[in-house]
Amino acid sequence: MRSTASIVAIVVGIVMAIAGVITWVVVSTTLADQKIVVSDDASCLAGDEVDGPFSAYCQANVIDKHTMKITGGLTYSELDRDDPNRATAMDSAFLQASLFTSVVAFGVAFMAFGVGIVFTLIGFGMRAPVPVRGGHASTVTATT
Repeated sequence: MRSTASIVAIVVGIVMAIAGVITWVVVSTTLADQKIVVSDDASCLAGDEVDGPFSAYCQANVIDKHTMKITGGLTYSELDRDDPNRATAMDSAFLQASLFTSVVAFGVAFMAFGVGIVFTLIGFGMRAPVPVRGGHASTVTATT
């Protein structure tokens, strides 16, 4: 049973680690393909290409800053239906949601990789021989 459990842990761990890496690469590549650059007036990573979790987060924040300036501090739902800035606020909300979703995807990918490594290590640890306490094997002798 122990041998089977160790093999399962190793296999599941490797699959999770690989899936985490693949997810990170796919999300990063997809973001990079959009050619988004963090705005120059961002509070972090200004001018950086959006291809990772930190640059996506910084760009989402600066989009909110720009939208609040345009709408006078009002969100999409707070604007009147006939306000000409409502479409801008709606686009802003969609862009921010997309960027924050990618930040979450990066986090899940990182977690899958980390948990996969831990599972793999546990699996290999289970395969190691069990140490004998006291430094020597205990023997039971029968007396008659």
